[in-house]
Amino acid sequence: MSDLSDQDGDDVARCEALIGYAFRNKQLLAEALTHASGANTRLCSNERLEFLGDSVLGFLVCHFLYEQCPDLLEGDMTKIKSIVVSGQTCAQLAEKLGLRSVLRVGKGIGRRGGVPASLMSDVFESIVGAIYLDGGLSAIEGWLMPLVRERVEEVRASELKQDYKSALQQWSQKQFGFPPAYVVLEERGPDHAKSFHVAAQLGNRQFGSAWGRTKKEAEQAAAQAALEELSGGAPAHDGGTSC
Repeated sequence: MSDLSDQDGDDVARCEALIGYAFRNKQLLAEALTHASGANTRLCSNERLEFLGDSVLGFLVCHFLYEQCPDLLEGDMTKIKSIVVSGQTCAQLAEKLGLRSVLRVGKGIGRRGGVPASLMSDVFESIVGAIYLDGGLSAIEGWLMPLVRERVEEVRASELKQDYKSALQQWSQKQFGFPPAYVVLEERGPDHAKSFHVAAQLGNRQFGSAWGRTKKEAEQAAAQAALEELSGGAPAHDGGTSC
């Protein structure tokens, strides 16, 4: 760390301990920790590393979703990725790692309570970029994915809880150029407590039917059944009969 000042060297050493990664090029980490307000020039700040880190983060999350979640449609993967790589998530991860204590900002920005979440997000992405440059793709993947894997599972469990109708419509529009139809096969019960038996239909192909306490609920369940059949869970059938 001969090229670093004593303060820079202290911040770098503390950050390496926080993130669990030792840099070969310590200057990269010093740059990653430096906000434009605390740099001599913007070219000496973490803005360029942030730009790189944002793309590396997006790529690795996309690759993880493609490899580890083969049951997800394109729209689902896009929804998960947008949340996992969001500024909010990056800021949360930065706070979890304790990066606030080593972020280098100008005098006008307080280190305690006064640092905006956007700056925390920026420093996280900058560190992603710095590790990628320092150790290559395998290094950043090994460091990053354990951090975001839990977030991916959280989002998958909550956000995709699940709008099956939108997923089926997206699939149908992409494959055939038209949306699915929903056929009410049967209604039961009094007007104040009806149940609906519904099946999704694509052209002449009708899928497994489902019951719901409302038409909307039944259509969601029918869309889920159709998606399961399309993914190989059960054979679809033609015509107007239901399972």
